[in-house]
Amino acid sequence: MPPRRLPLEGTREIAMAAENVIGLVSELGASVTDSLAYLGALAMLSGRAAYYTFVGPFQGKPMRFQTAASQAMEVGVRALPILSLITFFIGLILALQAAYELNKLGAMTLVAKAVALSMSRELGPLITAIVVIGRSGSAFAAEIGTMKVSEEIDALEVMAINPVDFLVAPKFLAMIVMLPCLTIWANAMGILGGALFGVTQANFTLGRYIQASLESLYLRDILSGLIKSVMFGVTITAVGCLEGLSTGGGAEQVGRSTTRAVVISILLVVCVDLVFTGIFFFLGAR
Repeated sequence: MPPRRLPLEGTREIAMAAENVIGLVSELGASVTDSLAYLGALAMLSGRAAYYTFVGPFQGKPMRFQTAASQAMEVGVRALPILSLITFFIGLILALQAAYELNKLGAMTLVAKAVALSMSRELGPLITAIVVIGRSGSAFAAEIGTMKVSEEIDALEVMAINPVDFLVAPKFLAMIVMLPCLTIWANAMGILGGALFGVTQANFTLGRYIQASLESLYLRDILSGLIKSVMFGVTITAVGCLEGLSTGGGAEQVGRSTTRAVVISILLVVCVDLVFTGIFFFLGAR
């Protein structure tokens, strides 16, 4: 029998479907390539900032410690009021949610442990990072983006001043120093928020609640949160500064860079959190 031929319309539909699949695969491949290129740019910028921060001062490239101190004040000290308020309420909410279930089991004494572990391992570093992204990560992108638009970055390069050394390194140092400090403060405020519930509703005294919280924590719980906070600081600085350095012409682009810095920083911070939580889980399971 002669081979059966497909109708012309059926052939066209198959060709269009094939084109759609090819287009979808092409877009997916381009997105993956762009994402990997972006992560590579972040890693390169972070590496250069780390070099100028930790190695450069020993090779005749002095660090701008006064600028770093000013950035630390902006990143850390001025973030304390809003961070204290948020983490205090987060600790109170955690205590309420934990008590709702633990009360069914007659284990209200475990409220302090639940709040302390949740804050020190996870919520303290993560909430701190999100607050800092909103305050400082966006400010980094806006500041450097404005300098890029007004051609101040080009002026620095003409004067043989490395923009990474001059602009990024002080922010990098301030962030990796202040974010762990803010995380410790956030943990303490979260525990105090839980203590408000424990004292008023769970028959704790303030001293007994704080003692129960401290007894539930091991060194690895605190260190895991601090390690996460350092990595969050590196991520926030790299994204904010890279978006600023990549800003196109016009004031509108500064706003877009700032928005992208906030969105991408939150996404990458959550991804970094997932990676390190998995690492600590498997290390602790062994």
